[in-house]
Amino acid sequence: MTKKPFWTGRRRDHLAGYLFVAPQLLGSIVFVFVPLGLVFWYSLHEWNVLADTFDFVGAQNYQALADDPKLPGVLAATGLFSVGLVALNLSLALLLAVLLNQRLRGTIFFRTVFFSPVVVSLVAWTIVWGFLLQDNGGINGMLGAIGVDGPNWLRGETTAMVSVVVVQVVKNVGLNMVLFLAALQGVPANLYEAAKVDGAGRWRQFRTITVPLISPTILLTMIITVVGSLQIFAQIAVLTQGGPGTSTTVLVYYLYQQAFQFHHFGYGATLSVLLFAIVLVLTVVQWQLRKKWVFHES
Repeated sequence: MTKKPFWTGRRRDHLAGYLFVAPQLLGSIVFVFVPLGLVFWYSLHEWNVLADTFDFVGAQNYQALADDPKLPGVLAATGLFSVGLVALNLSLALLLAVLLNQRLRGTIFFRTVFFSPVVVSLVAWTIVWGFLLQDNGGINGMLGAIGVDGPNWLRGETTAMVSVVVVQVVKNVGLNMVLFLAALQGVPANLYEAAKVDGAGRWRQFRTITVPLISPTILLTMIITVVGSLQIFAQIAVLTQGGPGTSTTVLVYYLYQQAFQFHHFGYGATLSVLLFAIVLVLTVVQWQLRKKWVFHES
């Protein structure tokens, strides 16, 4: 009886599959799971780099988190920024994509114009907008030319948050626009022709054909934008430093203050755990809701 070889075709296929996923698996372990575990471990300690101490304190940092009087305001500012950014970014990106999907002259030029801020350095972009939004900056200069006395955009509690949201939207709206544009170009044209024959107007075509068919892309852009909005830091650090007061102190910037300005690394790690929990919950909720409003999902 002939002995069956060890390296059968099935085992070779399995080995090839494991080898293909190994880099991604190792990368996830080294750059995702290990750092997450370390952050949770640090959150159970009080680490004072100046005194060179690393003391186990258990749930003390989490108790401090629950008792922190500044945390509700920080979470409110984070929520306000995220809601404003997601709503304005997605709606503007979809509007631009619909307009640029028309077969008109100059659309390639405008696609380039709207996408170009995406590839600009974030810090350079923010610094330029910081000059434009000053009391005597370019924005108020243009408003003054038409007889409007503009506010000090970065020093008012309301205008500061609005300014940061708008700066971030203008920076990244081109990315979502391109994703929406690709999805729109994948919608079969014969569906619109059939809808026209049935007497459907443009708005009804958009609601009953366009939105359902591009709903997977809407879900993707929503998840990306929500997660990105919760990780905002550079714009706050450059434009407002969390002010005026704490009106623009979002969670990531508050984490930075606690860990790297006040040297409360244990508490900073606890805030990181809170941020991870918020991102995880929101992502899971959005992913579960896909079955109700994403086309092709059951």
